[in-house]
Amino acid sequence: MTQQPAGKIAYFSMEIAVDERFPTYSGGLGVLAGDVLRAAADLELPMMGVTLVHRQGYFHQLLDPGGQQSQRPEPWQPEAVLERVEPVVNLTLNNRRLHVRAWRHWVVGVTGYKIPVYLLDTDLPENGGWERTFTHSLYGGDERYRLFQEIVLGMGGVKILRSQGARKNVLFHMNEGHSALLTLALLEEHVGRRNLANVAPEDIEAVRQQCVFTTHTPVPAAFDQFPLEMAAEALGPERVSALGAMQGTSAGKLNMTYLGLRCSRYVNGVAMRHGEVSQKMFPNDVVHSITNGVHAATWTSPQFQDLYDRHIPEWRHDNQYIHNAIGIPLAEIRQAHQLAKRAMIKTIADETGVQLSETVFTLGFARRAATYKRADLIFGDLNRLREVRRRGGPIQIVYGGKAHPSDEEGKAVIRRVFEAAKALRDTIPVVYVENYDMRWARLLLSGTDLWVNNPRQPYEASGTSGMKAAMNGVPSLSVLDGWWVEGCYEGVTGWAIGLEKNPDDPSTEMISLYEKLEKQILPAYYDRRQLYVAVMRSAMALNGSFFSAQRMVEQYARNAYFRSSATPAADEQPEDVPAAQEASSD
Repeated sequence: MTQQPAGKIAYFSMEIAVDERFPTYSGGLGVLAGDVLRAAADLELPMMGVTLVHRQGYFHQLLDPGGQQSQRPEPWQPEAVLERVEPVVNLTLNNRRLHVRAWRHWVVGVTGYKIPVYLLDTDLPENGGWERTFTHSLYGGDERYRLFQEIVLGMGGVKILRSQGARKNVLFHMNEGHSALLTLALLEEHVGRRNLANVAPEDIEAVRQQCVFTTHTPVPAAFDQFPLEMAAEALGPERVSALGAMQGTSAGKLNMTYLGLRCSRYVNGVAMRHGEVSQKMFPNDVVHSITNGVHAATWTSPQFQDLYDRHIPEWRHDNQYIHNAIGIPLAEIRQAHQLAKRAMIKTIADETGVQLSETVFTLGFARRAATYKRADLIFGDLNRLREVRRRGGPIQIVYGGKAHPSDEEGKAVIRRVFEAAKALRDTIPVVYVENYDMRWARLLLSGTDLWVNNPRQPYEASGTSGMKAAMNGVPSLSVLDGWWVEGCYEGVTGWAIGLEKNPDDPSTEMISLYEKLEKQILPAYYDRRQLYVAVMRSAMALNGSFFSAQRMVEQYARNAYFRSSATPAADEQPEDVPAAQEASSD
């Protein structure tokens, strides 16, 4: 950004992948949050991140030979790697006091600019035994546990920022509804807790002017909701009364999505299609769209970083220059990809014992193992898939992804992939890497030849894995949902599944997937390799340059953070960041 805008942004997210060494994320939401902060640091945007420390991590995935998932905690010690923040703050809940401290991590941008991320922690001796666990497990525990986690994130996060000097002209960005109780904390600051029973519309408007809300959820059933009796037990009846005035309650429940939506001056979905779906869900509200992007330097493999450095030296500072990849010779792209593929295959062999071939066309599919993502769609007709292989050429497939510990249907999807792999072992090698994380993601997103994504429409809010693949010259074969509606130029950046089929009939999408592979993709890869590498290059130039986190954050700055009369005025840096930017990046 050529000119530093006024104001400070506090970015709240239940999970943030701030560093791959810290298991503080489960998947796409947390990785996106990390990319937002990394891009903001690149752009020297005055942002602060707030999340929970998740001392036990999400979980470490274990898969037995039949694909049955089990899990164990993945503990880490923030004391060993993070900076302790003082003071400890207190939350006054209903008949109890909860003590919250924070650890600080610094996200360093390409120019050396640093952004603080505060990881909240209740594991203090001053708290009771159960209260100490609130910041232990990401998406763990029961409904009551989750409510207290969200109280800590939203209300505790506001108090931590205030304790660090961020008191004026702060804009609060809620990444999903988990942190929406920060709006209650702001209202309480504005009117005082004793006056919460008599909140006026102008008081709520004062809160709205301080908040931005991003929704990622395309179905109401997935909204975080808590019974009002439980909320009153945790927060007190006067606060629940205020939540009603804030339009955050419905049908006897506290609805965190409604609270964030109704108490924000700007609301957006995370792709064009998702914005349209969300607008239909909330017809009485205005829902914009800002399509997600990924942090280019984080998700570009060493092989392609070297390629960009040689041909497009400006790409790290300004991701739009990746558009100039259209001028990189095809032979160099093919060579860089082959090196990335070799690195992936070697790691798979070393860690799984499965030896794949460097010359065989390799499909990649690595997503959270939720049923709507349909990881097993390609195995719907094994005889037809064998025919695709016979007519089109050899295929091998690499999978990754975790199912939530309580998602038995998601675990069943993984088992079905293993069953298909066993049935196909003589014709199509299939490997499922265990405990998929950022390290595995970088390998698969650069080492496979085609990235496959086939969610059930319209449940894909955005998706970002295909964007990361494009940064590495890997085209997508995907259902036209989420970001791919905007990124698909048929036969240029990749291919669409079910382009002329009925999206409500999964069998037609399966047929389309087989036909695209057999008649277009495999023949191009094996018989017209220059054509295939040209598609790779177009994916880099067109998708890689646009679907970047830099572009996404610049859109947030222009449209959500710093616009017209709603613009907060402040100095350039967050008040708690030293002017000389001398703090350790750890």
